[in-house]
Amino acid sequence: MRHPGCWKMLTVAMCVALLGCLQAQELRGHVSVILLGATGDLARKYLWRGLFQLYLDEAGKDYSFSFHGAALTSTKQGQAFIAKVLESLSCPEDVAPDRCSELKGQFQRLSAYRHLATREDYMALSKDIEAQVQRGGLREAGRIFYFSVPPFAYADIARNINSSCRPGPGAWLRVVLEKPFGHDHLSAQQLATELGGFFREEEMYRVDHYLGKQAVAQILPFRDQNRKALDGLWSRHHVERVEIIMKETVDAEGRTSFYEEYGVIRDVLQNHLTEVLTLVAMELPHNISSSESVLQHKLRAFRALRGLQKGSAVLGQYQAYSEQVRREQQKPDSFHSLTPTFAGVLVHMDNLRWEGVPFILMSGKALDERVGYARILFRNQAYCVQNDEHWVADQSRCLPRQIVFYIGHGELGSPAVLVSRNLFRPSLPPESWKELGARPGLRLFGRPLSDFYAYSPVREQDAYSVLISHIFHGRKDSFVTTENLLASWGFWTPLLDGLAHEVPRLYPGGAENGHLLDFEFGGARLCFSQQQPEQLVPGPGPAPMPSGFQVLKARYRESPLISAWPEELIAKLADDIEATAVRAVRRFGAFHLALSGGSSPVPLFQQLATRHYGFPWAHTHLWLVDERCVPLWDPESNFQHLQTHLLQHIRVPYYNIHPMPVHLRQRLCAEEDQGAQTYASEISALVANSSFDLVLLGMGADGHTASLFPQSPSGLDGEQLVVLTESPSRPFQRMSLSLPLINRARKVAVLVMGRVKREITVLVSRVGHEPKKWPISGVLPTSGQLVWYMDYEAFLG
Repeated sequence: MRHPGCWKMLTVAMCVALLGCLQAQELRGHVSVILLGATGDLARKYLWRGLFQLYLDEAGKDYSFSFHGAALTSTKQGQAFIAKVLESLSCPEDVAPDRCSELKGQFQRLSAYRHLATREDYMALSKDIEAQVQRGGLREAGRIFYFSVPPFAYADIARNINSSCRPGPGAWLRVVLEKPFGHDHLSAQQLATELGGFFREEEMYRVDHYLGKQAVAQILPFRDQNRKALDGLWSRHHVERVEIIMKETVDAEGRTSFYEEYGVIRDVLQNHLTEVLTLVAMELPHNISSSESVLQHKLRAFRALRGLQKGSAVLGQYQAYSEQVRREQQKPDSFHSLTPTFAGVLVHMDNLRWEGVPFILMSGKALDERVGYARILFRNQAYCVQNDEHWVADQSRCLPRQIVFYIGHGELGSPAVLVSRNLFRPSLPPESWKELGARPGLRLFGRPLSDFYAYSPVREQDAYSVLISHIFHGRKDSFVTTENLLASWGFWTPLLDGLAHEVPRLYPGGAENGHLLDFEFGGARLCFSQQQPEQLVPGPGPAPMPSGFQVLKARYRESPLISAWPEELIAKLADDIEATAVRAVRRFGAFHLALSGGSSPVPLFQQLATRHYGFPWAHTHLWLVDERCVPLWDPESNFQHLQTHLLQHIRVPYYNIHPMPVHLRQRLCAEEDQGAQTYASEISALVANSSFDLVLLGMGADGHTASLFPQSPSGLDGEQLVVLTESPSRPFQRMSLSLPLINRARKVAVLVMGRVKREITVLVSRVGHEPKKWPISGVLPTSGQLVWYMDYEAFLG
């Protein structure tokens, strides 16, 4: 006690030293990486190299490692395979040879092969890991299981890991899954549910290797670091279009069994290109380092994708493909595949930032070059008086303005970020991106490289090395969550179903393709620029429909009938509606149009939105014939269909839009809210004599029309103009115009489409006026005109 100050200092020093030891012990942890399918092609080409890169980056830091290559191969064969793969590994150029040799030797000693098949094998692996950790006096930090195996094997492996090979308390588990993640929305949902029974969402890392490509991984950081310059540019007001492209020169030879099941849309567009699209189109989070925030914003972008129609895509197939399938899968000589090896798809976003901007997604095999990029092309509203010889790249507003995330290959041969000099000088992190040197004679997108600020990575890394590092560090934003996966499949599955029986355009492959696959777009439709040439080999399916076939005019139930192929029929009906509208506006100053719900009118809405620029929308009032008793924003709402496919694409005064008041006082179709009476009063006040200029109806397979069903207690007669009804299918409650009101119209058009309507079409042609049994039979305007519009399948079967 003679020197209390010294004792105090000694105590503090001991505490600091002890705390340092405890912190060091806390930081040291052991990570076991188990590569399942360790002897497969993916493992040989990419995954062992990625694991070696992880070890190079992390060796000597806070963790020790062990690497377990596992497969069904015999132990002797597996050991020989892995020894050969490990011997072939090399270090990046910036690692000194002596250091590389030392680390490679360590990695080889830490890597081993084991046969892994049964539950007992997994139990043994777990015990070996625990023993290794104990021998080293370490704590277990976590285990990474990389599934480089086909999806059909996932369930058994997942069950064994969950029951017999999970790490103990305090250690994490990360399970890495490779695509394909299903074949459509249903199969993806089933696989997700199955895996969700074994693993928590935060434990699953679904790999889309495109998210590890350096140019793709730079999209969000680039947008973040250049917020000030991009804030005024990154929207529909300035962006002309976005192109997201992956072209390949190779064909599918040797992989036709996989390709026959998936095709180019499932293989490339549904995953790689859609992921890139969301990174370009998503709202930028305030903090892009927050994985949770990034994933939430990506999900919102998925949900803003507008539904696709058959007309949104063009398909192709290289000429030799069917022969390759016949040879590899022992198919008969008569077999011709419908699987597309080329696809171009036109995508739109339904939000304020991107409304009206076309996103073009395109990929194909046996094309003229190997290249991938995302290109944002900006509108150019300048006109330069001087000859283009005097245009200066960083000053002229007349040169193209674009930002390109160049994913790789092509003329450049490496990843890059390109920004037109007449836009702005971008900011990129100098430690990882450098300016490209001059490349005289090199032209990209029709311009010399000198027109761009061009940057490439300081050190190129393959995608799997990047993603394996992100798995180790727990960066979930570089992977596909269950929600995002299902949102993507929900977007693509309807198109895939609609294209299942389409015959793709044949192309010879390579440079011989010429302009055969060029396509153009307008509105929501996309089509090949050149007409289909004579097929190079005979294609399957029915004979092509005669393009010059005349619209058939006849009579049905003593009223005019117009029948044609679906596209011709819709075009004819749209023309007739526009002609009626123009006449009504000329005579009365306004056009009152009442539209039905359901799927049949959707192509009509799209036709009116994209092909009828002379339509007098400013003087048109839009009414609903019927509505489901759901909120107007509900996907099942007829008004929501109208909004999605027509209203958002035209300029109609908002006060001319009249949705049915099904949602009042936070209730749906409550009698006491008098929604039907309210709508009837609005019609009486605005529509002269309550006589619509045109009412568009459909016909159900049970003979119902509007929401007037067989044996309906109201709406088939009487004085009421608008009624509440009951449907035999969900949602049960409906609101509908009554037959007496419909029959006051100046013109009624009934649209009937599809083979499923053939039976009711024949039946209704034979019945008289029996609205109680067949409500459609009660449609007969008092002083107006009734016209039937039927496609050939509904009319002729």
